[in-house]
Amino acid sequence: MPVKKFSLFLHKFTHWEYWPFDVVYFPMYFVWFYYAVRARAFFFATAANPKIQNGGFLMESKKEIYDMLPESSYPKTIKIKLGSTPEEIRHEIENFKLIFPLIAKPDIGLRGMAIQKLDTFEDVATYITKIKVDFLLQEYIDLPLEAGIFYVRIPGETFGKITGIVWKEFVIVEGNGVASLRELIETNPRFHLQLTAMEKLYGSKLDHIPKRNEFINLVPYGNHARGSKFTDASSRINEKLTAFINSICTKVPEFYYGRLDIRFKSFEDLEDGKNYSVIELNGAGSDPTHIYDPSHSIFFAWREIMRHFKYLYKISSLNMKAGSRCLTITEGLSMLKANRAHIKKLKAFSDQ
Repeated sequence: MPVKKFSLFLHKFTHWEYWPFDVVYFPMYFVWFYYAVRARAFFFATAANPKIQNGGFLMESKKEIYDMLPESSYPKTIKIKLGSTPEEIRHEIENFKLIFPLIAKPDIGLRGMAIQKLDTFEDVATYITKIKVDFLLQEYIDLPLEAGIFYVRIPGETFGKITGIVWKEFVIVEGNGVASLRELIETNPRFHLQLTAMEKLYGSKLDHIPKRNEFINLVPYGNHARGSKFTDASSRINEKLTAFINSICTKVPEFYYGRLDIRFKSFEDLEDGKNYSVIELNGAGSDPTHIYDPSHSIFFAWREIMRHFKYLYKISSLNMKAGSRCLTITEGLSMLKANRAHIKKLKAFSDQ
C-alpha cells in the first residue's frame, strides 16, 4: 500500500468520526430496540413530527418542509421534476428570478450526496444529465458561517430548547503561489480524503496554482461527508438564541424534533434574527452532529445519541397518545426499501 494511502487509512481508523455509520450506531440499535418495545412500535420515530412525511425519519421531501417555514427564513427554492428539459428549467429559473450561483440538491436527500454549486446554466444542463431523482434549485446564500442547531420541544409545551450546536468549517485552502489546488488538498488529511470526489467535480482545475494568501472554498456548504470540519459550539446556547430558534420552529406545524442547518453572518446577528437563512430543516432522522467534533470521544457520541433517542421516544409517544400515528412494520419496511433504492440513484450520481 502506497505511503499516502496508508497514512489516510490510519487517519480514518484512528478518528472515529470517519467510521461507517453502521459501525458508529451499532451499539445504539439496542437502545432503539429498547424504546421500540416501550413504544410498542418499531418505527415510533415517524410520529415525532406529524406534519412531515414519515416524521422526517427517511424519504421526506425537502421542498415540502421549506413550504412550512416562514417565507423569508429560507433561500428561494424551486423543485425540478426528473426528466425536465433544459428549456423548461431555464423558464423556471427566469420565472422565479433565481440568480446564479445556485445550489442543486436532491429533493429527498441523504448526507450531502449529489449536492453541487452551479455557477452557470451550462452547469445546470450538465447536472441534469447526471441526476436520477427530482431535485431542487436554490439561491446560494453567501453568508460566512454555517451551523447545525438541534431543537426539541415536548408536545403541549410552547417553548422548546436547543440541545446542541455544531459549527461547520468549510473546505477552504489558502494559496502560497507555488502549490496547486491538488497539492494544497493533499496537505490536509480531512481534505485529502475528498480528493477523488473533487477530481470528478473539478477535473483539471485542480492543477491551478492559487496566488499567495488567496483563499478558495472548494465545498461551499457545510457537510461532514464532503470534508467540512464539525466543531461543537454548544457553549453558544443561551436564552436569546433559544428564543429566536423557538420562534422559527413553532411556526412549522407540529414540529418537535430535528436540526436546523443555518447560514448566518455572526452568532450575535443570529441571536437578533438578522442576516441568516435556514438552509435545511431536518426531522426525526437527524444526527446531533455536534458529536462529530474531533475532540469528542466515541463514548461522548454514544451518550449524546442516547440522550436524543430518549427525547425522540418521549415526543413520539406523546404524539401517538394524542392521536398521531407512526408507520406500521409493513409501511416502515416499505420506506426502508424505497430508501435503499433512492441511495443507489444518488450513488450513481456520485460515481459519474
